[in-house]
Amino acid sequence: MAPQSTAPIVLDPTGADHHGEHEQLRGRGPAVRVDVLGVTAWSINDPALLKKLLTSPDVSKDARAHWPDFQEVIQTWPLALWVGVNNMFTAYGSDHRRLRRMIAPAFAARRMVDLAAVVETIVTAILDDLDALPAGETIDLREHLAYPLPIAVIGHLMGVPAGQRADFRSVVDGVFDTTRTSDEQAANTARLYEALDRLIASKRAEPGDDMTSLLIAARDEEGDGRGLSDVELRDTLLLMISAGYETTVNVIDQAISLLLTHPEQLGRIRAGHADWNDVVEETLRLEPAVKHLPMRFAVTDIKLPDGQTIAQGEAILASYAAANRHPAWHGEAADTFDINRASKDHLSFGHGVHFCLGAPLARLEIATSLRMVFSRFPHLELAVPANQLQPLGSLISNGHQSLPVRLRLTTA
Repeated sequence: MAPQSTAPIVLDPTGADHHGEHEQLRGRGPAVRVDVLGVTAWSINDPALLKKLLTSPDVSKDARAHWPDFQEVIQTWPLALWVGVNNMFTAYGSDHRRLRRMIAPAFAARRMVDLAAVVETIVTAILDDLDALPAGETIDLREHLAYPLPIAVIGHLMGVPAGQRADFRSVVDGVFDTTRTSDEQAANTARLYEALDRLIASKRAEPGDDMTSLLIAARDEEGDGRGLSDVELRDTLLLMISAGYETTVNVIDQAISLLLTHPEQLGRIRAGHADWNDVVEETLRLEPAVKHLPMRFAVTDIKLPDGQTIAQGEAILASYAAANRHPAWHGEAADTFDINRASKDHLSFGHGVHFCLGAPLARLEIATSLRMVFSRFPHLELAVPANQLQPLGSLISNGHQSLPVRLRLTTA
């Protein structure tokens, strides 16, 4: 393929037609120049190429070190927080390994076993409240299940007091909203850091058996440079709370809507021909929580198989949703929801050294909530036609604004 001479594709900040947009990207080749709210980047939509770049030392997430435009862009770009934080999300090399080692114990297999009972208890309480509603009443299941479960779980894991969780929900939602201006995002970021400072202060005053307290102790007690700096502490808490909440909300939302619009797939579960883990993986493949993940940067010139070159310092956008549906990976039926698909491989949790540490917890929450809600409410149905479900206003986050359902048939 000859080098492209066309203008960058401008990604829609509202996410109104992301499926069509992903088809457009794939139609232009494996690596396509795009405009991300005014910043030009290379969108990588071919899964083989994306895996290669995600594991290459020639690609960094450290904008300060490897993006010449960082100091200028950070002043006005609405997504400045995505490249400006100091945590393992933006770390490179030894810094990334140091930070990841400090976080990994929070997601150890032993802790996941303990959290399984916590998740079941939380879902049971949520469903008990829903069960008390009148038959035939329409409720927003994103608001009343997909939201409260991850908030409660990450609140438990991180020790976020119940009275502070609503603040975090509001500001984390804003981080993923790509329709806001740079001033609006700057104000949201300020509120986010205020919430984080309140959490740190409360845990310093009354530490507990939670990850926030452990990280604060590592910051306060280790003076040999191996602990977190003040900035790293705040930004690590930001990462764990936001990544552990928003993404899981979206996959629960998407999985329920997919099952309700594909009753034959739900029938396979009920007939024992598939299990809830199959639903989780196929949902992650078909409708990942994150469509595009900003941002990575070329450490050196990178020659691409089609003859193009990503120049040193240029930005790279991992377009997970487009890659997951690539025909070269999943054939001509890649756009089909099929929980019995032989291979449901996907990149929804990333790949390589930045693979999501919270993947086991997310899978646990999604599978548990699906199993329990469809068991409790076997006649669950959408309350509106599927084409009336509106996408979130985001080129990053992949969910619906609401998920109106009826829990049970109206009694005569």
